[in-house]
Amino acid sequence: ARRLMRKCSDRGAKMNDASVQTLLDILSGVGEKNVTNSLLCTKTLLMEKVGQMMDWASKRSVIRMNGEKFRRFVKAPPRNYSVVVMFTALQPQRQCGVCKQADEEYQILANSWRYSSAFTNKIFFASVDFDEGSDIFHMLNMNSAPTFMHFPSKGKPKRADTYELQVRGFAAEQISRWIADRTDINVRVIRPPNYAGPLMLGFLLAVVGSLVYLRRNNLEFLYNKNAWAFAALCFVLIMTSGQMWNHIRGPPYAHKNPNTGQVSYIHGSSQAQFVAETHIVLLFNSAVTFGMVLLHEAATSDMDIGKRKIMCIAGIGLVVLFFSWLLSIFRAKYHGYPYSFLMN
Repeated sequence: ARRLMRKCSDRGAKMNDASVQTLLDILSGVGEKNVTNSLLCTKTLLMEKVGQMMDWASKRSVIRMNGEKFRRFVKAPPRNYSVVVMFTALQPQRQCGVCKQADEEYQILANSWRYSSAFTNKIFFASVDFDEGSDIFHMLNMNSAPTFMHFPSKGKPKRADTYELQVRGFAAEQISRWIADRTDINVRVIRPPNYAGPLMLGFLLAVVGSLVYLRRNNLEFLYNKNAWAFAALCFVLIMTSGQMWNHIRGPPYAHKNPNTGQVSYIHGSSQAQFVAETHIVLLFNSAVTFGMVLLHEAATSDMDIGKRKIMCIAGIGLVVLFFSWLLSIFRAKYHGYPYSFLMN
């Protein structure tokens, strides 16, 4: 229509108001038709994508994706649904124990959502394995696993859409709270029944009850100060090493870089820790405590002077060595701490 108007104008043709209006109507009709066709195509494509995602979710709570599926159903528009993706490395040759633990929690979370009454097509759970989608890892500049990312229905992921695994841990409840912050969708985590805890408690009570029954005529051991002191000391060491933090946050045992294969047992931040780090701190605190006990016994016991000297030297060695290691761990986590002892 525009070319026709320009042609007529160039030739000096006289166009009245009626002919101009006719051309404008033609132009407007063609534009509306193109827009309508575009909207229909977008809507059809969106329905196909949602239908495919729902079909996969009905078979598996966590949709496994390769590079092609990720680009089509997560990155490419149109999309009116959010996707939470776990980037992992579950193949045996990767030797990623943390990935397996995180995958178990992720499966619990996805199953809780899939079989809940609030299930909708507004959010899906997916996973990309490094050996099936290494190009996606490179595209996102990702060099560690596991990593959780939220891809919103509109716009690009922001910094908060990457889950802080080292700070929060990979417990299903923690990931659920993060999803609620990003999507306003609350996933109530339902764990399968675990009878290990009640069975262990029952076994412990049975053992204690049996010992008390066997010694029912002589219960003086209940008044043994050393036994109660040892039990209290064990409790203090367990709590001060960070076991309760592990129980609440559910951190990984250690971290292995899938690219370099390097394993880290000490977390580099003061805001988080690994389970292995807790065990190391527990061992070092126990060694320092044992050294202090040896020094006390060397000073107060009635043993031979030679044995007391040996106990004194051993106690000083344990305290100095393991306290120095504890201080070095503290320096590694609290960057800028100026003090050290024997080793950096």
